[in-house]
Amino acid sequence: MRYRTLGRSGLSVSEIGYGAWGIGETSWVGATEDESVRALHRAIDLGVNFIDTARGYGESERIVGRVVRERAGDEVRVATKVQPKNGVWPPPFGLDPADAFPGEHIRTTLETSLRLSGLDHFDVLQFHVWSDDWVGRGDWLETIAALKQEGKIRLFGVSVNDHDPGNALALVRSGTVDSVQVIYNIFDQGPADALLPACEEHGVGVIVRVALDEGGLTGRITADTTFPEDDWRNRYFRGDRPAQVERRVAAITADLGIAPDGIAETALRFVLSSPAVSTVIPGMRTVRNVERNTAVSDGRLLGADQLAVLGKHRWQRNFYA
Repeated sequence: MRYRTLGRSGLSVSEIGYGAWGIGETSWVGATEDESVRALHRAIDLGVNFIDTARGYGESERIVGRVVRERAGDEVRVATKVQPKNGVWPPPFGLDPADAFPGEHIRTTLETSLRLSGLDHFDVLQFHVWSDDWVGRGDWLETIAALKQEGKIRLFGVSVNDHDPGNALALVRSGTVDSVQVIYNIFDQGPADALLPACEEHGVGVIVRVALDEGGLTGRITADTTFPEDDWRNRYFRGDRPAQVERRVAAITADLGIAPDGIAETALRFVLSSPAVSTVIPGMRTVRNVERNTAVSDGRLLGADQLAVLGKHRWQRNFYA
C-alpha cells in the first residue's frame, strides 16, 4: 500500500481508502455485518488506514467503530459526516447555513456518532452537503474550531454536492477547510478543470468518491442488469441507463485496447494519476473487493497517452437526479 498526505494537514492516508456506505445495511442490499467486519479487517491487514463513513449510513459508523477498536494497535483514520439538519440535499443557493448546519446540530450529531462508534474522536468531520454561499456565514466555523480544540475532531471537510465541483471553490480558497470529498471518475472529469488545481494550490486534501460510478465502471453493468426493488441502485440504474453505461464502457475498453474486466482497475488508476488526489474510497463490502482494489496501489499510474484517450470519454449526466 502506498500513502499520500491529506493536503496541508500532514495526515498520512492510504491512497486506497475504504468507502463504508455500502456496509451500512440500508441502501445497498446484500451486505452482512459478518462479511463487512471481515472485509474491514482484511483492508487494514493490506495497509488501508482511511475509512469514510457517515451518520446517515445506517449501521456503518457502529461497524467501523467496532473494527477500529478491535485494531487498536493499528493507526486507522476515520472520517464521518454530519447530515444537514433540514434534510435538504443539495441545498439551494441562498439557503441560510443556520437551517442546514447550526452549531448545536453539528455538535449533537457528532456526539451521537462518537457514542455509536465507541471512538473518542474522528480524524475528519465532514458536512454531507455544501454550498459556497455559506462561506463567512453562520456559526458552523466557530463550532468546528471548538471541536478541534476539544480533541473530538482533527480536521474539517465537506462532501461536495453530486457532479457540482465548482460549488466548493470559494471554500477551498478561503483557507477554512482541510479536505473535500468529490465525485471524480472517467465519466465525470469536471473536478480536474478547477477544483483539483485549487486544492493543490491551497493545500486542501482530496478524497475521491464514486470512482467506479456506483458500479458502472466495473464492467459488470449490462443492458440486462437489474437490482432488487429496495436497493437504491434500482433507481440509479433505472430505465435504459444500464444499456447506456454498457455502451460507454465498451467504447472505453475498445479505445484503450483492454479487456472489459480491466475497466475497474483502469478507473482507479485514472483517479490516482492525479497528484491532487489524496485517497480514493471505493465501496468494498467483501474481502474479494478489498483484495482487488487494494492491489491497484502498486505505483503504476496511467500514461499521458492513456489519459488523453480517457479525456475523450467525459459523460456529463447525473443519475442521482
